[in-house]
Amino acid sequence: MVASTKMILYAAALFLLVPLTTPQAGPVPVVLWHGMGDSCCNPLSMGSIKRLVEQKVGDGVYVKSLMIGSNIVQDTENGFFMNANDQVANVCAQLKNDPKVQQGYNAMGFSQGGQFLRAVAQRCPSPPMLNLISFGGQHQGVYGFPHCPGENQTLCDEVRKLLNFGAYIPWIQDFLAQAEYWHDPLNEAEYREKSVFLADINQEKNFNQTYKTNLLKLKNMVLVKFAYDTMVDPKESEWFGFYNEGQGVKLYNMTQSKLYQQDLIGLKELNESGRIALLESPGDHLQFTDAWFEANILKFLK
Repeated sequence: MVASTKMILYAAALFLLVPLTTPQAGPVPVVLWHGMGDSCCNPLSMGSIKRLVEQKVGDGVYVKSLMIGSNIVQDTENGFFMNANDQVANVCAQLKNDPKVQQGYNAMGFSQGGQFLRAVAQRCPSPPMLNLISFGGQHQGVYGFPHCPGENQTLCDEVRKLLNFGAYIPWIQDFLAQAEYWHDPLNEAEYREKSVFLADINQEKNFNQTYKTNLLKLKNMVLVKFAYDTMVDPKESEWFGFYNEGQGVKLYNMTQSKLYQQDLIGLKELNESGRIALLESPGDHLQFTDAWFEANILKFLK
C-alpha cells in the first residue's frame, strides 16, 4: 500500500514537471522596447512594428511591447525622466513575471531601447534572451542631440537644455535617461567616473565578469545602423564605433575599440564565433521598409 502511494506521488510529480521541460511550441516570443519620445503602443510606430512581426513570423507569435509605467503617458515620460538602471530593472521584473517568455525570447530594441535591452541581457539572464536585434541603438553613447522624435516638442526642448547645462552633474545623471548614455570624447575620464549607466554596462568603471558571461549567452547580436541617420551623433555608435579620445571628428570602428580589443563585454568572442551581424539600412533613423525587414531581420526571429 505504501509502495503504491509512493508510485502515485512520483507520477504526480513527473506530471507537474512536464510543463517546465516541454520544448516551446510555436514561434519564439518577441519583446520590443521603443525609443526616446515614443511609447509601447503608438499605432504609427511600435504598433506598426508589432503588426509587422505578427504578420511575418505568423503562427500566433507572442509579441510584448514594453510599457514603462502604468499608461502610455507615463511610458513616454519615463523614456526621458526615469533612470536607465531603474528602467532596466523594471523590464527585468516584467519579463521574470511573464509566463509566456520563460523559455526564451528574441529582443528588438529601437534607438535607446537597443542599449537598454543589451543591459537586460547582461544583467538579467533569466528568462533567456536568445537574439538581440538593435535598431539604431547607441552602444557607445552619443555626443550630440540634433533633434528629437515624437510629438512632444516641449519634452525634447527640456532634455536639450539639461544636456547643455551639464550631462554629468549628479542630479541630471540620476534621472535623465539621455544623460546616462552621454559620452563626451573630450573628457573620457569624467565620462567613466560619472556615467551611471553606459560606462557601467560597457565595463569602463569596474569590470563585472557576469556582464560578459551573460552577453555571451546570446545566439546572435544584430546591430542595425542607419546610413543617413540624422538623429544619432555619431551614427557609428550603432555599430560600437565612436570618436577617438580628445576630439569629435575622427572615428574608430568596433574592432578598434577598447571594448573589442580587451573583450570587456564579449564583443570579440561573439564576432569571432560569427554571432555579430552588422546590418545597414539605407535611410534615416529607424527608417526601414517591410521588404528590408523581411530580407534582413526575419531569419533571426524564426
